Amino acid sequence: MYKNLYEKIVDALVSDGYVVIKNALGSEISSKLLNFAKDERDFKRAGISSASDLHLDNNRRRDKILWLDKTNAQEFLNFTDGLKEYINKELYLGLSYYESHFAIYDKDDFYETHLDSFKNFKNRVVTTVYYLNEGWEDKDGGELIVYDKNNEFLAKVKPDADTLVVFMSEHFPHEVKPANKKRYSIAGWFRVDKR
Repeated sequence: MYKNLYEKIVDALVSDGYVVIKNALGSEISSKLLNFAKDERDFKRAGISSASDLHLDNNRRRDKILWLDKTNAQEFLNFTDGLKEYINKELYLGLSYYESHFAIYDKDDFYETHLDSFKNFKNRVVTTVYYLNEGWEDKDGGELIVYDKNNEFLAKVKPDADTLVVFMSEHFPHEVKPANKKRYSIAGWFRVDKR
């Protein structure tokens, strides 16, 4: 079903290490995910660092998260299951599983520049970000800024609904600029460790 999309992602990972794809999965999927996220019932403040050293730091990160599972994001996880298999077949990365969470940024929330692969932990290999925001305007802020290994600017991504960003986790520092209204997304990582 997503073969052309998988090919486009893999080709971009090989040539550039990252890709930004608008109208990726269809508005029906992004709208369903947005409606679920708007409930916000079980969301918790997000921490930083690895699971063994997790702590809250509102000076570095201010979003709320809820981990995805088959009860709240079945169609999206079907897409990522297929992408994992396709990446493994084409790039031999040995990805073992995918983890992801909804992220809500309230007005003025942000996430400072960081890498998704924690120091001394090489388990996150490929990062995905999927946006759910309908009718987002430039004045609403909340852009994803992607840098290269030398912290040189590469891309500014407006968090429009159904936009998918995929990049190699260890190679691209990135940040979320302060949002001027509530902002919804899904952040995820293909990993090589065991669950």
